[in-house]
Amino acid sequence: MTDFDDIRPYNDEEAVAAIQRIIANDECLNLIGIIKFPRVFPLLSWLVRPLLRFSLLAKAKTIHSVDDFQRIVAGYLNSMLAKTTDGLTIRGFENTGEGKPCLFISNHRDIALDPAVTNYALYNNGGTTVRIAIGDNLLTKPFASDLMRANKSFIVKRSLSGPRELLKSLKTLSAYIWHSLQVDSENIWIAHREGRAKDGLDKTDPAVIKMLTIAKPKEMPFSDYIKQLHIIPVSVSYEYDPCDAMKAAELRKIELTGSYTKSEHEDIDSIGKGIIGSKGHIYVHFGECLDDTYEDADSVARELDKAISKNYQIQPTNVLAYELLYGKEKLAAVLAMPGLFSEQEGSYSEDDREKFHQRIADMPDDDTVCALNMYANPIVNRVKIHGHV
Repeated sequence: MTDFDDIRPYNDEEAVAAIQRIIANDECLNLIGIIKFPRVFPLLSWLVRPLLRFSLLAKAKTIHSVDDFQRIVAGYLNSMLAKTTDGLTIRGFENTGEGKPCLFISNHRDIALDPAVTNYALYNNGGTTVRIAIGDNLLTKPFASDLMRANKSFIVKRSLSGPRELLKSLKTLSAYIWHSLQVDSENIWIAHREGRAKDGLDKTDPAVIKMLTIAKPKEMPFSDYIKQLHIIPVSVSYEYDPCDAMKAAELRKIELTGSYTKSEHEDIDSIGKGIIGSKGHIYVHFGECLDDTYEDADSVARELDKAISKNYQIQPTNVLAYELLYGKEKLAAVLAMPGLFSEQEGSYSEDDREKFHQRIADMPDDDTVCALNMYANPIVNRVKIHGHV
């Protein structure tokens, strides 16, 4: 037993046992069936489920380690990306550590896809996959916990209410991340904030940086500790967000009532929709390692925001949404700001326009402004962060 047993990923033996539990779980098979066969499964679940279980049991015979499981996951991910995207572009891979374990801190738009495409980019370029931070709010079902921990995820305990329990949990989490990087030589992925940026405004929460530094030895200067974490900013950009309508409805309700209460398994539903939904083109950009002198968590958060915004690929959907909200003249003025946008980032085709306008038109009228802001805000954010008015 170790200090991290209640949060760490499974080892090889535990992962193999977990996979058997996953396959035996009908609820998990239902989710997999809907993802793999969205049209057929709801009608013929009684027939598809046992065939799916048989197929998974056959594959499970080849799994003897976490690495074996990740090879199979990579195959499924490759198939999913081929079916639901128009391509995946990876940039900045040369920044990923040169053999050093890295702490990848990413913007957060999709619960499962953000770390998955980061992992995919590393895996397919000969890099080491990441240990993934995942909130315990996503583990409301036992099979979800088994699935995540077998795939190198570790648990962030967000459901604790008492201040003592919370502080103890954060200390353990901070120590585990440091241990993973410095002792186990494992890469780590965490989001730069708790919860997705549903409004499209990627902003780092300094509390995340403060959590990371809880494990800092008292005698070590703050800036030295940050440098030893080897922080790599990651910008993930989706042309289309499969959960855009759900997010817009949530944002609209918050506007009207001031709050929004999730259903019990809403996050699991969002994961499924994110996986099977059309995403257009995806860009993953690994920024340069944070290697400056930093006074405190706020200065690190500002540096992350600058890097994530600068490296975020502005897509046709972002440009079209900005144009619909602010007009062509304002769009032209913004795109003309020196050094802020590439020529590619300011372009779109007539087909892009028709497809995006139809997507917005399919949403309830009351939600469209929230949806448009969601897509336009990466442009707003870049202008704001990089000092242009």
